[in-house]
Amino acid sequence: MLKQIQNALLAKADKEKARQLSRFFKTGKGEYGEGDIFLGITVPEQRLVAKKYISSCTRSDLIQLLRSKFHEFRLTGLLILVEQFKTATPVKKKEIVKFYLANTKSVNNWDLVDLSAYHILGEYLLENKKEKIILHKLAKSRNLWERRIAVISTFAFIRESQFKECLKIAAILLRDKHQLIHKAVGWMLREIGKRNKQLEKEFLDKHHKTMPRIMLSYGLEKFTLLEKSCYYKK
Repeated sequence: MLKQIQNALLAKADKEKARQLSRFFKTGKGEYGEGDIFLGITVPEQRLVAKKYISSCTRSDLIQLLRSKFHEFRLTGLLILVEQFKTATPVKKKEIVKFYLANTKSVNNWDLVDLSAYHILGEYLLENKKEKIILHKLAKSRNLWERRIAVISTFAFIRESQFKECLKIAAILLRDKHQLIHKAVGWMLREIGKRNKQLEKEFLDKHHKTMPRIMLSYGLEKFTLLEKSCYYKK
């Protein structure tokens, strides 16, 4: 089945799109996506391929997709894993999460994280709260993508109006040095604010002086100009 999935993706490759995506996802030397190779396949096209092979794609196939040098192979593998998780039994969900965490090395760009983390790890921890320590371990990882997985996974909690975990992870990452973490934390704070603006304001009141500028600006995106000015002046 692996060959069919690969061929289905290769048939949709576009060299010009690949060049554009390589620039967009910062694949140059010293950049966060250094060395990543794109085929130029859109996410909707990858979703169509993923849905076709949900039931027939084996764990062995997924391992090969996730180990691929091609970005779209890895993402399609993750999209298949997300779909498999949705219909899995509790026991199978635990196995999928274990597999996901064992392969974070392959979840190595922000779109790969954002399209998988809260759908798999976040949803699992929402149902298995005793294992939330996983988020804290990931948030303290030296691996950029594991730290982003920790942040984005909390979106599953936020969507259920459960904000405590996100605020804990945000506090851990306040002094992180990478912009992709600043943006992720700011994004999740903004999502909290959409549902409970007062709670977000309380967090910002306490931490805005020490959080990175990008994190603050992302968190304040839905605030009025007057409200924003108050935080930038403090």
